[in-house]
This record gives sequence, structure tokens and C-alpha cells, in this order.
Amino acid sequence: MAQATDAARTVILTVDDDPGVSRAIARDLRRHYGDGYRIVRAESGESALEALRELKLRGDLVAVILADYRMPQMNGIEFLEQALGVYPGARRVLLTAYADTDAAIDAINVVDLDHYLLKPWDPPEEKLYPVLDDLLTAWRSSDYRPVPATKVVGHRWSAPSSRVREFLARNQVPYRWYSSDEAEGQRLLAAAGADGRRLPLVVTPDGTALIEPETPELAARVGLATTPASEFYDLVVIGGGPAGLGAAVYGASEGLRTVLVERSATGGQAGQSSRIENYLGFPDGVSGAQLTDRARRQAGRFGAEILTAREVTGLEASGPARVVRFSDGSAVAAHSVILATGVTYRQLPAPGCADLTGRGVYYGSSLTEAASCEGQDVYVVGGANSAGQAAVFLARGAKSVTLLVRGESLTASMSYYLIQQIEEAPNVTVRPRTVVDAALGADHLKGLTLRDAVSGAREDVEAQYLFVFIGAAPLTDWLDGTVLRDEHGFILAGPDLTPDGRPPAGWELDRPPYHLETSVPGVFVAGDARAQSAKRVASAVGEGAMAVMLVHRYLEQS
Repeated sequence: MAQATDAARTVILTVDDDPGVSRAIARDLRRHYGDGYRIVRAESGESALEALRELKLRGDLVAVILADYRMPQMNGIEFLEQALGVYPGARRVLLTAYADTDAAIDAINVVDLDHYLLKPWDPPEEKLYPVLDDLLTAWRSSDYRPVPATKVVGHRWSAPSSRVREFLARNQVPYRWYSSDEAEGQRLLAAAGADGRRLPLVVTPDGTALIEPETPELAARVGLATTPASEFYDLVVIGGGPAGLGAAVYGASEGLRTVLVERSATGGQAGQSSRIENYLGFPDGVSGAQLTDRARRQAGRFGAEILTAREVTGLEASGPARVVRFSDGSAVAAHSVILATGVTYRQLPAPGCADLTGRGVYYGSSLTEAASCEGQDVYVVGGANSAGQAAVFLARGAKSVTLLVRGESLTASMSYYLIQQIEEAPNVTVRPRTVVDAALGADHLKGLTLRDAVSGAREDVEAQYLFVFIGAAPLTDWLDGTVLRDEHGFILAGPDLTPDGRPPAGWELDRPPYHLETSVPGVFVAGDARAQSAKRVASAVGEGAMAVMLVHRYLEQS
């Protein structure tokens, strides 16, 4: 009989809307696992989710979740997808009839399903217990213990507080937010000996108090890896967006000693998306955070190191080695490098925007601030997919969402499925040919001056939240003088380096650059930072994988 390894009673949860089936599976589970686990049963997806949230608040562990597929209101796949956000480490099992096996196979992609069981499971000694024994063994060998939440005390309109919350959220670090005006926030400030003039206060799980921490210190204190385990690798991947994560997965899975270096949080711009609905293999869509978390765990499972909050400032060739230098003066070397630095949103040049960033004006952080927008009038700037996804997501809670678009319409830059969703949302308005002329307010955003791009007419509107998703500025300034870039800063590679059939200046090899190879042999580029790239998640992941294939070719010939 399997036993829990933790002193606390770990939970196995089962949900089935048929009371008879629900009692039967709970009975079989208690008979075999009752001595070591607490069996919790529910008869609907909603009640099961409520039970999971209560367990989470109490700090209880959940090892396995078994859900029936055919349930009204919320089927088993929909329930498991929501349960994934509460207990991502729990093993997930779908109970199905023979006719529903196709749905169970689909669930493998949607909710990372661990197993599906056909009903009935008699005898349980042959069809139920061996499966759960294996899942419980795998769960116990994983990092299943909940991490005590980091506490953040800040002010709603504090830009440093906003940056810390976004950093923790994007790096999947559990935290609890306390306003400095609330009683509990005041108690935490007093315990840390802080007067609240400098915010945020971050209290780490071990009780360390940090006031206005810098990102590298915060990352190290909350358990993120920041220091490479080795001085030399086969492959260094710079950037943790879809291209970088794709490269890390394929590099490590194919035996390359791989380290990924990310200056902020894995996922890039895609990681901030509330819903990606046109990515292959996810017919019901997937959030950027979920996709990023899965990719990060997948890379780690293959042995790739992932370093966070490390800013790369230099790259140089030293004989056969490629040396990557960090902002703190340290360095790491490798046989090859993949540049997957991605792009960042361009800053609004309008007066007031710079001063109010993080205090009502936000660049790509709609997920972090969405809860604060409940019942508010929200403005979104941009006409591409990221702006459309943010508008649709914010519309769920905001009183109104106004999408400001410089062009004539959305059709030139936004996917058709998003345009349809925006047209169907009753509280979303699109204002074409409109730009932000000024952001108004002292301590936080209070209004906007909008200008008609054709007539020049201006209008002042009240606003407390402005989310900006404009343009794509490559994060490549640190490569100036190292690799060739185009006039916009995007990295040139492969055929773009040899438009006249001749290799680029300084190229010393007797072959032309490979397709994704830059002007420095052994240094490749993938994703949005590459000149003429497609700027889509799927193409970025594909380029990351292709770059690894070319790395192998380079290493074989070096």
C-alpha cells in the first residue's frame, strides 16, 4: 500500500457528477490509500475547484486529481485546465467511457494529462491501483511541496512595486500582495522596521526583508537560479522567449550542455499574453504563462540550466570559444551561442508617459494589473495581436476598454479571430486614426489627451489605466560592433549577409554563413530579433529548433 511521505495528510481528489460512481471510486481509493492519504470527493467541477482553493489556502498538498469527462456545466477537461492553475504539480487523470477516448487524447495537450482510465475500472487491483501507484511515486519524486508565499507590501501607484509584482508573476513565483495602507501591510512594515516611505517591502519565504530590491537580488532570494553551474558549455542561449525556450529544449534534449540566460522572465512578449488561440496543438487556446511554464519545465527536465535576472552586455570570439559577458563583470563561455533576445514594446513619446510608467501607464503588463481594472475605463494602445489579446482579456472585468489604433483599421496587423472577438465584445470600442498626445496626472494617471491623426482634433478623457503595445524594438544595442544588424537594429543572418554572393567582411571560413548564422561563426539568431522574422510564437519556436540543428552542423565541422 502506498504511503504519503509528508507528515501532513496529502489529498487525492476525485470529481464525478454521478453520485453512485463518485461514492464507488472514493470507496476504492480509501480502501487502498486511506492510511496515507486523505480522499476528497466532489460531484461537480465548481465544487471541486472550491475544494482545491480551500486546500491551497490551508497549505495542504494535492497529489492526484481524478475527474470524470462527461459532467454538465464544466466537463472534466475544462475542470482539469482550471485545476492546473491551482495545483500545477498534481498528477491529472481523466475518467472516460470507451466512446470518449478521443477526448482523453486531446486532453493530453490541453491539460498535460498524465493518464486516462476507462470506466468501469473493475477490478481496481488490476486497472486502478497500479496506475495510481505509479503516479504517486512520480509525484513524490518531484518538487511537489508548496513554496511558502513571498509577501509584497507596496502602494497601488508605486512604479517599483509594479515592477516587483510583474517580475514575480512572470517568473511563476507565488506571492501575496498587501497594500501599505492596510492593517496587515502596516504590521509587516513595522516588523521589518520600515516606515513605508520606500516601497515595496518584500518578505521572502525565509523571513528576509528587502526594501526596493534590485532584480538580481530579488531573483536569488526567491529561489531563482542566477549563477551558472559551469564556466563552459556547448551552447549558451541568450533570451528566454519562445525562440530561446525552444532552443533550450532541443539543445538539451539532444545532448548539448545548454544554459539559457534571461534578463527578466522567461516567456518574452508571448509569456504576457492572456490567451494564444492560434498556436498549433492547442485548439482551446493556451495562456502565455501556461505555455511558458510548460516549456521551462520541459527544458529543465532535459537538463538545461535557466538563469534569470542576468543581463548580458557583451559577446566576443576567443579562438574556438564564444564568450558571453554579464553586467556584473562575470562571464561564461561556450562552443556556440544562439541570440534569442526578442523585442520590446516601444515607449510612447507623449509627454507624461515616462513619468507615469508603472503608475497607470503600463507596457505589456495587463495580466498583473487586470484585477485593479475591475469596473474601470481602460485604454489600450496598439493594433497588433498583443493589443487585441489584452483588450479582450481586460474586457472581462473592466467597465469599458477603448482600443486606440493609429491606422485606418485592425485588418492590416491583427489576426481575424481576434478582430471577431473584439467586434463581439459589447464593452470594447475601437478608435482608429487616434494617438495619445499626453498622459495627465501627478502621482498617477488621471487622464489622456487624444488626437485625431487626420484632423488633428484633440480631446481630453478620464483614464486611470493605459496599456501600451506598440512596435517592436529589438534588444540588440549591446551587440553594436559585434554582429551585423540592419538599420533598425535587427540581426542579419544567413542569406541576408551575402546579398551579392560574397561573405560578410571579416568572415574567415571557406563556407557561407548557415541560414540562421550571424556574421560571427558559431553565433546564431532565432525569433523576433532576426531581420525579416515572422513575429509569431510558432515560427520563433521553429527557429529555435532549427538553430540547434545548425549548431550541431557547426560543431561537427569545427
